[in-house]
Formats: sequence, structure tokens, C-alpha cells
Amino acid sequence: MDLEAVGDLALHIILSKLGAKYTAVTACVSKKLRSFASEDSLWFKFCSQDIDLNQPIDPLGNPTPSFKASYQIWREAFSMYPWLLVIRVKRCWGRLNNWLDINFPEAKATLRTGVSEADIQEFERILKVKLPLPTRILYRFCDGQEFTSRSMVSAHGSSLGLIGGYSFYHHIINVYLLPLNEVISNTKVILRHPSFSSRSKYIVVAASSTYVEKFFFLNCTTGQLHVGTENLPIDGEMLPCVPNALINSVHDFNDDQQQDAMLLWLEEHGRRLENGVIKLHEEGGIRSISLFPEEPPFCSTAVTNGVKVRASAVFIPELTDLQIDHQNYAFSYSIRMSLLPEGCIIHGVPFSSCQLHRRHWIIRANDHIVSDVNAEAVIGKFPLLLPGAKEFVYESCAPLPTSSGSIEGSFTFVPGRLTDPKGAPFEAEVARVPLQLPDYIF
Repeated sequence: MDLEAVGDLALHIILSKLGAKYTAVTACVSKKLRSFASEDSLWFKFCSQDIDLNQPIDPLGNPTPSFKASYQIWREAFSMYPWLLVIRVKRCWGRLNNWLDINFPEAKATLRTGVSEADIQEFERILKVKLPLPTRILYRFCDGQEFTSRSMVSAHGSSLGLIGGYSFYHHIINVYLLPLNEVISNTKVILRHPSFSSRSKYIVVAASSTYVEKFFFLNCTTGQLHVGTENLPIDGEMLPCVPNALINSVHDFNDDQQQDAMLLWLEEHGRRLENGVIKLHEEGGIRSISLFPEEPPFCSTAVTNGVKVRASAVFIPELTDLQIDHQNYAFSYSIRMSLLPEGCIIHGVPFSSCQLHRRHWIIRANDHIVSDVNAEAVIGKFPLLLPGAKEFVYESCAPLPTSSGSIEGSFTFVPGRLTDPKGAPFEAEVARVPLQLPDYIF
């Protein structure tokens, strides 16, 4: 077929479908095709599709003369890597950045610019490791997080970690991505411990910024990401954070289907943020990403007489002990209770408030009841619920001897107030919430 005989619009559509590589090849055929293949509107589309650019800039953010020039500079800057893998990593960061821009700009401000290929080579020389290719590209786009302002850090650490966390009692976790300089310093300190003598290819890539320690380790040989358990300081005990079956060919420069645990982990985290599975939590004017799920199947919802109770749980690896003699899997659960705008309605009679009196918990390991608690209050409080008011939220922790189980129960509420009851007490259901070791651990 003679492409030069095709109409201008049709030719533009054909070239846009061919993609950047074959459009560049087509430009070598004739002057007319070279002219069409050089149209910047075409290269804007390629830049937008492949590397999520809406303005002509280079990898350092500097402006370029055209989108075609941008695309060429990006290809040259990452010429040592499979291009489809570069596109995938760029999209991963793009999704995270977009979510942060809209929802959590103060955390977006902590992200560092990417490092150079020379920086990565120096990093590998110092720690005597070879980074998996997806992780190398991840750091080329973003060198972790840096907290430069004192206002970003409280007595408990920073709340701006990209991975986020949870809290219950005095246990506060908020995980951030380490920049390469902190990866080096943290890895050197931890690898001095005798329990890590055989793990010279492990590096610390993420950690909690709070005084409670939680460390994530990347195995540079296998590409798997691990998180430390309660026994990490004793014998280096860890758990894998991503299903092993998903990790693929992490050191092959000729394979564009590579995926190590770091890339899979961040992609999954981005999906959960975008889909609202996890959301921001605010307390005392401080915002952070909460890892307690907000959507089914790991968040349950029950409404009883106008009282709405949502419940979810998260696995706590840093308090989990996997020693054979006394396995202990730790889970934290979050309970959120509120009163619907129409108030508390019992037998068709509305009440303007109700107050919690008692709680009843049934905790199971597999199908066996391991705890049956019936007591007053929750964390020593008797929350008063008012129509449409903010949820009352509290978190607690439950250890299990197995890696799966559940928690469910009920709250006893009194219409009105405990000091001025307006009717008989009633039970508000807490629907069952699964407690299980997840495929992805954050």
C-alpha cells in the first residue's frame, strides 16, 4: 500500500497507532513521511502514553524544544534498560504522584528527585550488591523521601510516609521510602549484627519513621522484599512481602517482563490508594496514610437501629513471633462507630443520641474461639454518638496462634445517655472481619 497516497488525517491516525518506534522507522522512507512523522502533536501523544508527559521536559524536569526531542532524550537516558520496563516504572510513580498531588501534597513534597546511573553504580560499589533492574529504575525516578522541615516530624516521628501505617495504644508505625544515602547507612548498621552475617545481599529500603522499629529489606539476588518480625534483632527473622510466584527475571537487561518485589509492592500500594481501599486518617490535625482497609472484603459494615459500625484489621509483622514453639501472629483491628443522620431508631421511635455501655468480642483462630471478651467500655471510654457526627474510632491488637482467624461481636448501647437513658439497651452488631496473613505485607 502507498502510504503517501493516504489522506493526511488517515496518515496521522496510522502513525499514532504504529507507536513511537515504528513511526521513527517510517520517517526514513520519504520526505513526506518524515514530515508527518515529525509532527509534535504525534509525539505529544507518544510522550503522554509512554512516559506520562504533558509538557516537553527531560528526565530532570528541564524544558526541551519539542515533544519529539523529549521522547528522544528520555530514550537515550534509559537506553541501558528495557524500554517497556521503564514505561511501567514511570507509570507506577505517575499514579502515586497523581494521588499525592490531589490528596496528600505535604507528603508529595518529601519525595526526592531521581538519582543518576553513576549514583546507582557508586551505591552498588559501596554495599557490594547489584540492584534488581526494576528497583534501579525506581530510584532513577525517585530517590525515596526526605524530611527536611522540623514541622514534618513530631515526637513520634513523621506522619508523611508514602507507605503509611497504623497505631494502637502506644504502638505507632509510619513507613517511608529511604533515599539511597539512608539505605547505605541503615544497611551498614544492621548488617553488623551477627544474625545478618549470611545476608550480605539484603538492603534496607523502607522503615518506620517512628520510635517503633519496622524495617523492609530487599534481597538484591532474588528481588524479594522482606519485612522483619519481632525476632528480627534476635535471629534476623523475616517474612516475604510479595508472592514469590510473581517475581520474574530481575537481572536480565534483555527481558522487558521483569518485575521485582519493590515494583510489585509499590504498584499494589498505588492501586489500593486509587481505589480507596486505604485512605488518609487525620487526628489532632495530623494527616497520614492509614493501612486499615476501608472497603470489603477486609472492612465489614453493620447497621443496627441507626448505629453504623465499620471494622477492619491489618497484619502487624513487627509484633509477630514465628518461633516453632510459640507461633504468634499479631493483628490490629480498627473499629469506627457512628450514628446515622436520622438518629437512633428503636421500634420506629427516634432518639437523638445513644451511648456505648459494653462490648462483646469473639476472636477465632481458624474456626476455634481463642478469646471471648464481655466487658464495659472500649479503651476505657463510653462514646456518645450523635446524628451525623464524626466517627468514633479506636484501635486495638489481637494475637493469634494461627495465620488466619476472625473477630466479630457487638456493642451494647443505651438510647439517650448512660446517665439519662431513654429506653432499653440494645445490641449493635460488629460484623465479622477476617484476620489473615496477607499476600502483600505493608
